[in-house]
Amino acid sequence: MVKVVITGASGNVGTGLVRALAADSPDHEIVGVCRRPPPAVAPYDSVTWQACDLAADDAPDVLEDVMRGADAVVHLAWMFQPVRDGARLQRTNFKGTAAVLRAARRAGVPHVVHASSIAAYGSAPASTVSEEAPTTGIAGSAYGEGKSEVEAEVARFAAENPDIAVAVVRPALVAQAGASASFLALFLDPVVPRQVFGLMRRGRLPLLPLPSPLRVQLVHADDVGDAIVRILHRRARGPFNVAADALELDDLAAAAGARAVPVPVRAVKAVVSALWRLRALHMSPGWFDVGTKSPLIDTTRAREELGWAPRKTSAECAREQIGGIADATALPSPVLRRDRFKTEPTASGSRRRVRLTSP
Repeated sequence: MVKVVITGASGNVGTGLVRALAADSPDHEIVGVCRRPPPAVAPYDSVTWQACDLAADDAPDVLEDVMRGADAVVHLAWMFQPVRDGARLQRTNFKGTAAVLRAARRAGVPHVVHASSIAAYGSAPASTVSEEAPTTGIAGSAYGEGKSEVEAEVARFAAENPDIAVAVVRPALVAQAGASASFLALFLDPVVPRQVFGLMRRGRLPLLPLPSPLRVQLVHADDVGDAIVRILHRRARGPFNVAADALELDDLAAAAGARAVPVPVRAVKAVVSALWRLRALHMSPGWFDVGTKSPLIDTTRAREELGWAPRKTSAECAREQIGGIADATALPSPVLRRDRFKTEPTASGSRRRVRLTSP
């Protein structure tokens, strides 16, 4: 039996990893760490849960107890919003990662896997990038710069603890139907109705305006989970890019059953920025840059060293995500549900998002 501790196990990537571990062996002991443990239903019924806020002062002590005797720790936890509160994001993401690393060292965990992102790389160059490319982050993006900063901390930890195998996974945009409600709540509410995605799914949206130029890669949460399981089996070290094939503008529109209408990327960003300032859209200009400026990544290392290959293409991922958004599909995790928030008017006439449940 292998004991694996997963922070953020109830999230998008965590759900894929939990399914992958359960499929790999029923004998794995899976311990999930998150702020709000989900109900003991599929896919979370194979997990023992520990509630923990990684930003809390006692987090290292709680984590050390949980990690004692673990064969590996997979650190997936990441706070995406509120982007307007950079101090809170930094406290949770950077301080939380430091707590995880410190606890893993104290508990004597031999293998640590950290989930990063393609946003840790700089803006897209002309060609695909390998794991050797600089991880300077997407400039102006709290997410990209945060991933870059945390990766530097993970690299320092690896250099100072050579007896611990440290791996980093850098996936493209991670898709699955069950994350759709969360995707709506975190990025598209309140101005983008999910009915638009229903029209896409039924092929009734003949024209789809998209920022041009645009080339993107997606990867399914189950494929990311499979890559991490392979890393765990090999006790692999170092960074691994994980993504499916690249979609051009027309490919992405075709996945939505529409014809692409290219719109200059600067014009689209100007609209996103205006809606963001009016609090009519939760997607910040920095998040828009992550979607349009992140590079295409070369997955040769994962394919050759892990024997990994994506089972779903980027087009299949896009179609699943579009269908999920149309239905506001959510897994039972509080993290992935849309109904945790509502919007209410402010004195200025704009709207703000209000949390319905405690964090």
